[in-house]
Amino acid sequence: MDTSCALRKLQEEELDILLAVARLCEKNNITWFLEGGTALGALRHEGFIPWDDDVDIAMLREDYDRFCKIADRELPEGYSLHTSRNTPGCASMFAKVYRDNTRFENQETREAGHDQGIFVDVFPYDRLPVDTRERRRAIRRASWAQKGSYLYHAKTISVPHGGVLGSVERLCCRLAHGALRALVHDSVVFQDEFDRAVKCQGAELSEDVLSLVWPYMDPIPVEKIVPVSTASFEGHSLPVARDPEFYLTNMYGDWRQIPAPEDRHTHLPLLLEFSDGTVWTGEGI
Repeated sequence: MDTSCALRKLQEEELDILLAVARLCEKNNITWFLEGGTALGALRHEGFIPWDDDVDIAMLREDYDRFCKIADRELPEGYSLHTSRNTPGCASMFAKVYRDNTRFENQETREAGHDQGIFVDVFPYDRLPVDTRERRRAIRRASWAQKGSYLYHAKTISVPHGGVLGSVERLCCRLAHGALRALVHDSVVFQDEFDRAVKCQGAELSEDVLSLVWPYMDPIPVEKIVPVSTASFEGHSLPVARDPEFYLTNMYGDWRQIPAPEDRHTHLPLLLEFSDGTVWTGEGI
């Protein structure tokens, strides 16, 4: 199986998970919406971005917490919910829904001892404090909790630069990993710190929301997200933010512009095992 076939097969598995989540949310009146590159794919391509290899959805915190409780017991057979609290080696401060009996292995999951399946990411969006200093503090604490969790679980982390600077960044990650392993004896401390950051206890909360797992865009007024609208994704009508163009412009700028071929990146893992037992390995490519 070549890379393009593996990518399409992965997308089909992810779509299957996405539709299972959609059915569960509809049954339980849980509001959700396509997030990030998945929302971009819906608006620009009416499906997956052709070179994209993951699916992201999001929920406001109230729906996210309820989804996690319900999904943990009501997902249909063959699917399961995974978080840092119920899955050893899981470093994310957000939930993942796996297709059971599949594998999605990269260097980070191998180092973390995380037996990860093919998944859909589920991100919570949290209300931010009105006070600017409280807002910055919440974002900073949450961001560091997520980064700390990734560094605790694996010494091989994707870094933003190449060349000499990238080598220095990778060395710093390895040193930080060793230090965290020596100092922290239970990875749950990162989730606890993240949860404290997003609760913003005592702070007056605004109507602006943000995914504090990945807080690298401007906060979004909640009225731009709910009530949700819909868009076509791989032939299915699925929820997107109420004002999807505002949402995508806030996240990507000129999202309608298709990247040049050299800027289209697929990040397939080291190994994929699909639900039909087919295995694809990207090691050495």
